[in-house]
Amino acid sequence: AGVETVKRAVQLDAASRFQESLVCYQEGIDLLLQVVKATTDEAKKHRYRQKISEYMTRAEDIKKHIEKEKQDGKYHKQIRIEENATGFGYEKLFHEYLTEIVSEVWVEDPYIRNVHQASRYSLYNFLRFCEMLVKGPCKVKTIHLLTSYDAGNGRSQQMSALEEIKQSLSNYGVTLNIDFSSSIHDREIRRVIFNNGWTIKIGRGLDYFKQPRGHFSIGYCDFDLRPCRETTVDVFHTKHTKKM
Repeated sequence: AGVETVKRAVQLDAASRFQESLVCYQEGIDLLLQVVKATTDEAKKHRYRQKISEYMTRAEDIKKHIEKEKQDGKYHKQIRIEENATGFGYEKLFHEYLTEIVSEVWVEDPYIRNVHQASRYSLYNFLRFCEMLVKGPCKVKTIHLLTSYDAGNGRSQQMSALEEIKQSLSNYGVTLNIDFSSSIHDREIRRVIFNNGWTIKIGRGLDYFKQPRGHFSIGYCDFDLRPCRETTVDVFHTKHTKKM
């Protein structure tokens, strides 16, 4: 398993997919170290140690490269979520960017509105996202939501739901600021910004999950088990964080 993992790391490295290759290098090194401990053949141990040393050196070089990209504001990682893929709940998608210093979050998504659309549970999705922030390692104090008004009779329900989320967040010491834009559809902005420099652009916004089959089907409560709709996630890092 260790050999296969480092082979994958080398392939990703050659393809300039550095963030993914770093993860594979780290996992592969850990597995190979376990092999060294269990091996009694000294010659094999020596060969493994040599390879491990090479992989550790490359992993350190990649770390430095990624850090420099962050400092230069050039970091970019792309995640492709396939149709019907599972394992992409909000915690899994956002956790590595939600560091302890995150205190302010911007959500720009035109479709945080009607809960009764045939394929959308957008308000519930936004609530789930807020729950992740409240229980995460970060100390979020302010969430800024930019969205659009629901049309017709749905507007009153949208406003009521958002106000309820706002009041509930206040019980946890979190302020929700809500702004509405009539032009956000034209700009097609669907992104999440953290004040530690990370920006996550999601092709479908927060609503990349498929509608659950029923209220008592697997995946209704646990988003990691819910099938997704195909979308692309682009992750950027900039030293220039968003200002109010």
